[in-house]
Amino acid sequence: MNIFPNESGHPPRIMLLGGTSEIGLAILAALGAPADTEVILAGRDEQRLAAAGKELPYQVQTVPYDVIATEHHQAFADAIFAEGPLDMVISAAGILVPQEDVERDVQRAAEMIETNFTGHVTSLLAIAARMRAQGQGTIVVLSSVAAVRPRKANFVYGAAKAGLDAFARGLTDSLHGTGVRVLLVRPGFVTGRMTAGMAPAPMATTPEQVGAATVAALRGRKPAVWIPAPLGGLAVALRLIPRRAWRRVSK
Repeated sequence: MNIFPNESGHPPRIMLLGGTSEIGLAILAALGAPADTEVILAGRDEQRLAAAGKELPYQVQTVPYDVIATEHHQAFADAIFAEGPLDMVISAAGILVPQEDVERDVQRAAEMIETNFTGHVTSLLAIAARMRAQGQGTIVVLSSVAAVRPRKANFVYGAAKAGLDAFARGLTDSLHGTGVRVLLVRPGFVTGRMTAGMAPAPMATTPEQVGAATVAALRGRKPAVWIPAPLGGLAVALRLIPRRAWRRVSK
């Protein structure tokens, strides 16, 4: 199924929030959108954004965006839509701070929650309202298997992802029937820049594998996708483990 039906006649217009995200860029690369597609890479590091844009086969522009500057997100969304309709937004901003660091410095915990949860909420609420008004659009939200049952080894990160996952499910229901769809992406351990130096977990994937699976889910009109697919069954099992046993195994 065509991801971009192009009913309006304009080239597809896509924005990546967290414009240097390895997974977000892999999704863009896997889309196979027309060469005249306009891609907006939104982030804080202009040099890295520009370098990432050169690797994409689209018409790329970069814009300043700070996921934790929530007071600016409404104006940011208004400015993006003032330049034309937006067909897709990929919400991929995220950081992973070790649990021992957030326990030692609680401000690091606040930064991770604001980056992985709060900033997504404020940005996507503003964007969803504009997409609802235009009557079409797609929102891709990057959650995680960590949202299923936070482990003691990373429960602050897991709590932020659990909040984001719940928000995305509620947003999906609120947009039903408006022409705007939400795809909730739940990968497991992804080898890459964010997880460098960590031992890969079972069923680990790569950004490219997440990108391909996300695009397949978009074409299949799915509301959510586990990557790899067996994680969906594992998630059910994780919820059933008794707490006493979970304390022993959730390292």
